[in-house]
Amino acid sequence: MSFKPFIYLLTFVLFQISCTNSDEAPTIIQKNGMVFIPNGTLNMGGDNDQASPNELPKHEIKLSGFWMDKTEVTNSQFLEFVTATGYRTVAERPIDWEEIRKELPPNTPKYADSLLQPGALVFHQTSQAVDLNDVSQWWSWTRKANWKHPEGSESNIENRAKFPVVQVAWEDAEAYCNWAKKRLPTEAEWEYAARGGKENMIYPWGNESVNVGEAKANFWQGLFPMQNTLKDGHLLAAPVKSYAPNGYGLYDMSGNVWEWCNDWYDYSYYQKGNATILNTKGPLSSFNPYAPQTPERVMRGGSFLCSEDYCSGYRNARRMSSSPDTGLNHTGFRCACEDW
Repeated sequence: MSFKPFIYLLTFVLFQISCTNSDEAPTIIQKNGMVFIPNGTLNMGGDNDQASPNELPKHEIKLSGFWMDKTEVTNSQFLEFVTATGYRTVAERPIDWEEIRKELPPNTPKYADSLLQPGALVFHQTSQAVDLNDVSQWWSWTRKANWKHPEGSESNIENRAKFPVVQVAWEDAEAYCNWAKKRLPTEAEWEYAARGGKENMIYPWGNESVNVGEAKANFWQGLFPMQNTLKDGHLLAAPVKSYAPNGYGLYDMSGNVWEWCNDWYDYSYYQKGNATILNTKGPLSSFNPYAPQTPERVMRGGSFLCSEDYCSGYRNARRMSSSPDTGLNHTGFRCACEDW
């Protein structure tokens, strides 16, 4: 009689016990810039009174193990991809009005030719307090803004090799992932990884306020979008690994730049009772009641523009979305895969 089946069973049981012991930090397995996230159950959704309706109700998601990039994809990594493939990002391509109008309300008049030029959205600090419901106060369409020129033609990425690549649309991120033989994480995978093995915590580091103690993430300190005290040392994005990692050894899961996920965004998906599928990939289509004409993909993690009085995007459960062709200088991504 072979003892192998007994040994395999004993090993599996011991492994399950070690995974469910919440008093111990998870063992970090890493290889070639990625970290292994073990299988388990995610109690997905909002953890405190800042939770928006789209984060509720909390519900269980079962996930198989997967690999995730330790950091957001950097400028140097994206440059390697572009050099190898000749890829042009959405922000670098001519704009097709006929394609744009499909996602706008009917009878929207054609934009001025000056706006139908390659470019992207760029954040601008305001000189005074503004209505936080009017994002046009701090975002402006900027010609020639792209991943090589994140804040417009006068900017560049010299000396920013280790900064996260930004001004990448969802399809740019997907193209990079395909080239790297990886993929974008699902929204459930992203939240599970962000929690770092801790149950029902507000932030990747636990429940201590982002404003207390040492800098935990790159976010906005002060009156947004007028004043930033720069307590964390950065007005815009920070180099990856500028802050301590979470329990799984992942950096910048909170703040720095928003990260694209694979899922379509459905504002009320959690409330439909169909989000509990094993390894769910989310809804089959997008719906945002605040922009019903525009299909959107999920973004997670918050950015350097998030603060307690505006969006609190650095919470584990915070959900955001944007159209797949949108480039912003506070949006990037990281990759995931099954085998590495």
